[in-house]
Amino acid sequence: MTGVPASAAGGSGAKPVRGGKLGAAAVNQASLWNIANILTMVRLLLVPGFVLLLFHNGGYDPAWRSFAWAAFAIAMITDLFDGHLARTYNLVTDFGKIADPIADKAIMGAALISLSILGDLPWWITGVILARELGITLMRFWVIRHAVIPASRGGKLKTLAQGTAAGMYVLMLTGPLATLRFWVMMVAVVLTVVTGLDYVRQAVVLRRRSLAAERAAEALQEAAGSPGAGVVSGPGAAGAAGAVADGAAGSGPAVGVAGGANGSGSAVAGGPAGSGSVVGGDAVPVEPVVGARDGAEAER
Repeated sequence: MTGVPASAAGGSGAKPVRGGKLGAAAVNQASLWNIANILTMVRLLLVPGFVLLLFHNGGYDPAWRSFAWAAFAIAMITDLFDGHLARTYNLVTDFGKIADPIADKAIMGAALISLSILGDLPWWITGVILARELGITLMRFWVIRHAVIPASRGGKLKTLAQGTAAGMYVLMLTGPLATLRFWVMMVAVVLTVVTGLDYVRQAVVLRRRSLAAERAAEALQEAAGSPGAGVVSGPGAAGAAGAVADGAAGSGPAVGVAGGANGSGSAVAGGPAGSGSVVGGDAVPVEPVVGARDGAEAER
């Protein structure tokens, strides 16, 4: 479930704004007992109920398998509704952030493992899907300090294909429908692998970009705090100007901004002694900026 939490029952009583964003105060007022979290709890409770129904009477009773399918279908539908309600009415809580993905993986994992135990679904399919889901979950934690990987359309399609295929396997289908469910499951497996690889690619790219940005920020901080950098000021021919001098004698061009009738302003000095220019306004002459050593005074 994603979104920004808002006030709910037990909060301040403020009416949530549809699709809106609220501040930190409203975030803390979100109630645990909201409709989105209740649906998530229902889905968690349906997991053991689904398993019991599936294995009742040896696991091959068509009637009990139908009841198990109903429990599985309800669980999958609540997965769609709790996320939609949380995003629409800003009903996100810390519990929901943790419980929602656990409930998703629990109901699907329970279905796949149970079907493999009963011999209806090959173990390699269960292994591929569960390995992908576990791996992507761990990878999200690996990159969470750098960026959040959003759910893609392929990922949502994968979830739909998995739910449809698993539901068809829960039902004791025969004839053409039994053949159809196999191919639906193959589509789900392909989407599972392809979207998993895409998430890995996104994670690597986002982590590299984040690390590069961090290194660039550290380099700027080190440059700003180096011994050769300083802020100096002094009177000029037409007014007063401040300058930042960096390096032994300075390197690179110096650009300054000066304004006012008497030419008062500021300048950044970083070039060789006597080099650079000052950009001024209001009848201010443009003259060379004198580079300085270790933050010494620079004058126009």
